Amino acid sequence: MALESLDSSGLELLNFRPATTEEGSAHATVFATSDGLRKLQQKVSEFQSKNRLKKDDTVGRPYHANLIQGIHSIAEAALRSLWRSEANRFPAPNINAQWEVWIRPDSETTFRFAAQQAGIHLSAETLKFPEDTIVVATCNRAQMAQLVAGRGEVKALAVLATLPSFFDDLPPEDQADWVNSLTSNTQYQFGHDPSFVTVLDTGVSRAHPLINPVINQADRHSANLEWTVEDNRGHGTQMAGLAIYGDLTLPLQSGLPLSVRHRLESVKIYPDAGLNQHYLLGAITEKAVDFAETTGDRRRVFSLASTTDQDTPHDGAPTSWSSAIDKICFGSNDGESNKRLLAVSAGNTDQNKFMSMNYLEVCDSQEHELESPAQAWNAITVGAFTEKSTLSEESDGVAYAPVGDLSPSSRTSSWNSTWPLKPDVVLEGGNWCYSGFFPPLKHQDLQVLTTHHTFPQRAFCTIGETSAATALASRQLAMLWTEYPELWPETIRALYVSSARWTGQMLSHLPANALKSDYEALFSRYGYGVPDLPRATKSAANSLTLIVQDSIVPYAKSSKKGATNIVNNELKLFELPWPEAALRELGSTNVTLRVALSSFVQPNPAEASRGKKYLYASHNLRFKLNRANEDVTQFVSRISDEALEEEDEQIIDSSPDGWRFGVNRRDVGSLHIDELTCRASDLARRNFIAVHPVAGWWKSKKVVGTEPKGVRFALIVEINAEAAEIDLHTEVANSIALQVPISVDSQS
Repeated sequence: MALESLDSSGLELLNFRPATTEEGSAHATVFATSDGLRKLQQKVSEFQSKNRLKKDDTVGRPYHANLIQGIHSIAEAALRSLWRSEANRFPAPNINAQWEVWIRPDSETTFRFAAQQAGIHLSAETLKFPEDTIVVATCNRAQMAQLVAGRGEVKALAVLATLPSFFDDLPPEDQADWVNSLTSNTQYQFGHDPSFVTVLDTGVSRAHPLINPVINQADRHSANLEWTVEDNRGHGTQMAGLAIYGDLTLPLQSGLPLSVRHRLESVKIYPDAGLNQHYLLGAITEKAVDFAETTGDRRRVFSLASTTDQDTPHDGAPTSWSSAIDKICFGSNDGESNKRLLAVSAGNTDQNKFMSMNYLEVCDSQEHELESPAQAWNAITVGAFTEKSTLSEESDGVAYAPVGDLSPSSRTSSWNSTWPLKPDVVLEGGNWCYSGFFPPLKHQDLQVLTTHHTFPQRAFCTIGETSAATALASRQLAMLWTEYPELWPETIRALYVSSARWTGQMLSHLPANALKSDYEALFSRYGYGVPDLPRATKSAANSLTLIVQDSIVPYAKSSKKGATNIVNNELKLFELPWPEAALRELGSTNVTLRVALSSFVQPNPAEASRGKKYLYASHNLRFKLNRANEDVTQFVSRISDEALEEEDEQIIDSSPDGWRFGVNRRDVGSLHIDELTCRASDLARRNFIAVHPVAGWWKSKKVVGTEPKGVRFALIVEINAEAAEIDLHTEVANSIALQVPISVDSQS
């Protein structure tokens, strides 16, 4: 075969299998554009009809003889044509298998949408290389064939070749060889102002070659000067490996170049022996943050994979530790500076409680509610789901939880809507193995691979649960912040959490024609779902994200003569730069609008016993979108009425607005997300969005002085036309510079 001719303009060689004894012919799989196919047809025609002339004018070989004579037949590629692993490892029919799918780097968004439409689960984590992006798909052979047919995104398919146990079970010298291979293939591109993941844990070992390049000796601290900074327990180094590289299984087995752009800090919050006193947990965390910040002003993602069961059950109410977390995130009392981004784990279940296959019932019980400080308003609370289902051939069990569902180790929220429903997001936390006996057991193949603290005695180990999920979330947050260093912590939180979506398996728990109340079970287990870093980072042509960073003065003294009371002060009104003409052309085509509002609150836990969300938070903000038939005057008037109704704790029916989740889900905590799907022509008329205050303890306690307190907020507005033929990004970019915010004095 003339392979060079099969990898030319309009043709791309995807796979080549040389001839074997079993297969007498070699096989090449080629992706052809329409232009490439036309050129190939032309070469076949010229081979049949034209001969080259030799120097002596005698007839020579036909045109393109090297190419055409080497081809026995041409046919549309079958699924096996894309298979690059051993033939005997091709998945059997009618069983769910995990496939490595190699796709074009610029096609991930469209491929994920196609997979979602086909009901195929794709891994949240990806491997990105200059010419390839690798995702893991879970489906049967027929589903994969349907997904691949007629699509140009897929370049190759392969078996999920190496399981974590392969690396975990290697002798130390072989593990060291794999470490050397990965370090030689890794480029550390920190730049002059990198983002940091600050691991608040048992310390981090710099002896490991994968850890040493990303953390300086001066960036290791302890919350107590009597403690060492070394990791003698191991958990912190495990978190560090995941926070930098993610699950090491894929980058180790691929052998392809890897780029790392963020760095690491460590603050030890555990004593060298024993445990901290329960009443000290909040204070120790505050000290840890202070020690980290002695090295200067950096973009830090604080990662806390530590919780306590001493406050359980708390039913969602603030505790001393969760209030300390909210205080840390809020920062200085001026409400404007020193904000902090912090990810905290949801806490882990008791494995001995699982005595049936209905594991979700156990996870949903009050006995397994999220542990403190995971109920903190301002933190990103991370639960766990799992995509792990493949066990080695030597294992005699099966995966306990379905792919795409809650990890059995993840705790959930069981409280009412007074407090924020947590977690915010879920990431990989591993699965358990069921072999016919209860309780099911943890298994290394169903966990993630990370760094061990005793290098060179040991380089790798496996870990799971919500600790692993929190470290993975911290990594993605640092990567997002590296991409957009000018954004605030409030904005990064909103972008990241709003990017999350529920998997098909999660959505399968909803009834047909689900009501708003039916989503409560999904929120209490999975939060908003699995974050999508590409979605958070970039807008596709038919979808885009608008970002607003602004401040608002929520309360002020009444301007009425003789009045001393504190009132709601102002609202911010934004005209959305919708491409009205383009949206009207789409007519009845559905588009989806998703809005996220993020602001850090100053906590007042003394009021928590009253069970009223307006008395814990310094301020509470809400967003509203005008209705299709509502002008600005009517819109502002409605906002004022609804704000007062909410403060009086009246039930607000949001059904006329068409929001998917509604106020009971949306209007709690300090992060508010909702979405609506409507006709494009209707959305063209819904072009005003407002941010306004409702009551908070700053208002009820009359703490507003001569200079009213201002607070920052981030507003994220995402519009998605799905498969519609419209270039939203370009349309909006042409008009966005003309838009300005409108500040409205509400005085209500």
